[in-house]
Amino acid sequence: MTEATVAAERPSAAGAGGSRKRPELTVFLRSRRARVSPAAAGIPPGFRRRTPGLRREEVAQLSGVGITWYTWLEQGRPINASAQVLDAVARTLQLDPAEREHLYHLAEVPYVPNRNGDTQSVSQDLLGVIEALDPLPAVIYNARYDILAANTAYQQLFPMARTAPGPERNALWQLFTRPKCCCPVLNREEEIPKLVATLRAAYGRHVGEPAWESFLSRLSAASEWFARLWEHCDVAPPGHRVKLISHASVGEIRLTSTSLTVGSAPETRVVVYTPNDEESRDRVTRLRTVEDPLVGCPKHVRPISALRPNDGAL
Repeated sequence: MTEATVAAERPSAAGAGGSRKRPELTVFLRSRRARVSPAAAGIPPGFRRRTPGLRREEVAQLSGVGITWYTWLEQGRPINASAQVLDAVARTLQLDPAEREHLYHLAEVPYVPNRNGDTQSVSQDLLGVIEALDPLPAVIYNARYDILAANTAYQQLFPMARTAPGPERNALWQLFTRPKCCCPVLNREEEIPKLVATLRAAYGRHVGEPAWESFLSRLSAASEWFARLWEHCDVAPPGHRVKLISHASVGEIRLTSTSLTVGSAPETRVVVYTPNDEESRDRVTRLRTVEDPLVGCPKHVRPISALRPNDGAL
């Protein structure tokens, strides 16, 4: 028996809320166990199976946990369950994401979405949503601020988003790897630390994942400013922000960003930028007529078409 399993078998004191959840946990686990056929679980067919689906001992064996512990879990006894063990049970019972989350809640374990890497694609329906928001700039981020999709207005507002190669198609990478003078966010001393704090809060769900650790290592090496902010360990949720954007083609634009979570894609957000005043609204509209947007500060300004494909910074 593993150390994680031994720790999970220690009894716990369930409160009043837990006492109401335990009977539901029993019903739920029995129904999911009955649904999985032995063949689907890789168990050779046998004779005289009176139990529809899997037996308790089979669930325990396939999950790598003790039969006593699994029996207690299914009986709704007040035991501690680790996320590692619940994930093993969820895989054995072939639970979908909604069922896995339900299992966590019933077992009174903080829910963490499956960490099979970050979302890197979006559905056609979601693409249609951000296109319908045009002329408001809109973008779809994952928790690491990778740019998964963006409508035309966003790509005009932040031209580098449409030319950056794969690993650099990330909002934070674009902000931190160019000279500060070319940073498009004018109120950067206020806003950019908030972005890093939001990233830090998301990182808590991905500690140790190679994609995250590699990204943080590369960005820390590329930007001393990011490395200093990261060391502060500040955390913050996504939310309502006011951003002052300097665009070389049209001037200053004042925007409010609104972050909307996507229920069908965990840790994916739609961020919509709304002009704060008529002047900003006019400038966003004017951007639609600019065929070759300018990027950079007055000293380094150049059209987006002049950038080489591998230019990650100005």
